[in-house]
Amino acid sequence: MKRLLIFCGVLLLCLQANTQPYLQSSAVDVSQDFKDFSNTYFFADSLASFDPATASGTISWKRYSLFARQAFNTTTVLPQPLKMLDFPETQYENDPQLRFSIDFISPVTVRLRVYTSPVILPEEESLMLTGTPPRDGSWTYKKGNGTHTYTGRGGSIVIREYPFSIMLCDERGREMTRTRHWADNDSTQIKVLPFQFIKRASDNIRSINPVFSLRPNEKIVGCGESPTALNKVGQKVHLFVTDPQSPEGDQMYKPIPFFISNKGYGMFMHTSAPVTCDFGATHAGSAKLFMADETLDLFLFWGKPAEIIDQYTNLTGKATMPPLWSFGTWMSRITYFSQEEGYEVARQLRQNRIPADVIHFDTGWFQTDWQCDYVFAPDRFPDAQKMINDLLADGFHISLWQLPYFTPKNKYFPELIEKGLYVKNEKGGLPYEDVVLDFSNPETVTWYQEKLEGLLKMGVGAIKVDFG
Repeated sequence: MKRLLIFCGVLLLCLQANTQPYLQSSAVDVSQDFKDFSNTYFFADSLASFDPATASGTISWKRYSLFARQAFNTTTVLPQPLKMLDFPETQYENDPQLRFSIDFISPVTVRLRVYTSPVILPEEESLMLTGTPPRDGSWTYKKGNGTHTYTGRGGSIVIREYPFSIMLCDERGREMTRTRHWADNDSTQIKVLPFQFIKRASDNIRSINPVFSLRPNEKIVGCGESPTALNKVGQKVHLFVTDPQSPEGDQMYKPIPFFISNKGYGMFMHTSAPVTCDFGATHAGSAKLFMADETLDLFLFWGKPAEIIDQYTNLTGKATMPPLWSFGTWMSRITYFSQEEGYEVARQLRQNRIPADVIHFDTGWFQTDWQCDYVFAPDRFPDAQKMINDLLADGFHISLWQLPYFTPKNKYFPELIEKGLYVKNEKGGLPYEDVVLDFSNPETVTWYQEKLEGLLKMGVGAIKVDFG
């Protein structure tokens, strides 16, 4: 009995140690859903139908389930074909055939869409795109032995009927990458789950996971403002907006679902849902793109990095060139509390011949530190306009800190609640302790613009969008 109690106690501790509570606003690891034994898995198996004229057709998806497999002292996971238990069984397909389509956007850009439901929702305006992507008619089609090939200026996209795969080739016909099929595991000890989607048992929601091959010595760059190593191969990257607190971790303010390979291709995942990119982290030969989205909407690019970026920004918009001074040195700390400090920093920079173009005032330019009210503290900045003019005359542009969070002690807290200008939870209340500006509301945008207008008229050159 004593041994049994000890065993139960140790087991309980182990279970507690493995229970990781989700902390608000921390990054979501989408790949965890693809390890759940209660979910149903569908593997892309074969091309069920295809129309070369429209470059669209259907994919046959084989139904699988995950099972534990014991091998001596090791337990692994192995999927097995599943005969569905859905009721009434005569009314549903065990292995569904679902649509996919290819659109040719430019001579070096293709849009691949794969659907996991028979219901295809109508297209809506996307905030991620500058407009409706154009269509290009320069691609040529060729039917092969079990393949369908479209060739453009930069290379080709090949659809293999069985085992189903979508392959990207360069202009010489060399394979750059392709989607993985379960048959790719025939001669391997480690079984990698292929291109798939899941149906969650908890809510019936579908999520898709295109799995592409990684070549030897392949390098991947991109994914936004990621502070980890430039080459993402070997990493698992969570594309989820967080407040990372420091550049030493793997979370980021500005994730972007876009990356480039040194093998001559790039990909833009057109989704605002959380994404986890496993670039060879769990299997050296596979790039797994776990998406919390039921539809795969993927733009594929061919070319050198500069050309790929040009094609990507043709779709998403090109940034306006910032002013020349913004590329200079910005001098700041947390925080300069007075115009006297601002003058002294400027004096020492010039006296010591340290090149600098911007002086940034962080959290301390308000009357109360961190309490954003868009007004210079009058006792510590008795003549803010003169300070700005003097520093501009000395070659310094002024940057000011602010944030969209208004604490209960902020004077704008009740006003923003009364006017309904804040981000709301599903019940209409506050999701946090603070009021957060809802920039999807045009009235909030107007309110915010009015607060910044006076500062910009004073000559302030930049506003730091912290905590966004």
